[in-house]
Amino acid sequence: MNIIFIAPPAAGKGTQSKLISNKYNIPHISTGDLLRNISDEKDKEYIKQQTQLGKLISDEFIVKLVYKALSDSSCDNGYILDGFPRDINQAIAYEDILKKLNKKLGYVFLLDISYDLIKQRVVGRLNCSKCGKIYNTFDSLSKPTIDNICDDCGSALVKRDDDNEKTFKKRYDTYLKETAPLISYYERKGVLHHIDASKSVEEIFESIDTILK
Repeated sequence: MNIIFIAPPAAGKGTQSKLISNKYNIPHISTGDLLRNISDEKDKEYIKQQTQLGKLISDEFIVKLVYKALSDSSCDNGYILDGFPRDINQAIAYEDILKKLNKKLGYVFLLDISYDLIKQRVVGRLNCSKCGKIYNTFDSLSKPTIDNICDDCGSALVKRDDDNEKTFKKRYDTYLKETAPLISYYERKGVLHHIDASKSVEEIFESIDTILK
């Protein structure tokens, strides 16, 4: 049960990855987590330099990390990849990894959702400064009862600096340019499954789980 998600920012792939991981007891492998957990000082310095320069981490470096993660015995029964592959070049490199480890491509899920809906999710998002609960001012079901106050603990709600339309549009444009071409790539391979991500978390998971079953 090897799984890849293709999704624009804020489409909910992190939430769905966690649900799948919990139900099927397979690891959720995030490239962001892999980078944060690096202990080698030379590698840490390289990541720091690239970040400070505003440059992406090289494909070669990311592929090496993913290969090491998938080589672990915890992935023998499957895994969920989050943040990889990001483009066609990484998809090709991923297939080389699969050949070396004698693994199958598995499932590729595309979370279909409109630009306007995920923009609302991002721009309207508020987080509790104490308990971390997430609210959204555009959603009647997840709005706080009292403006800017957490329903659960009464603490102030805060907005992340990058939860604004300008930053979101930049991230979305990057997705369209680099990641969206993966859709046709995996469609040609016959492994892509379209999931309506405008529904509730529970309904989205049910759609994915039905395919996995």
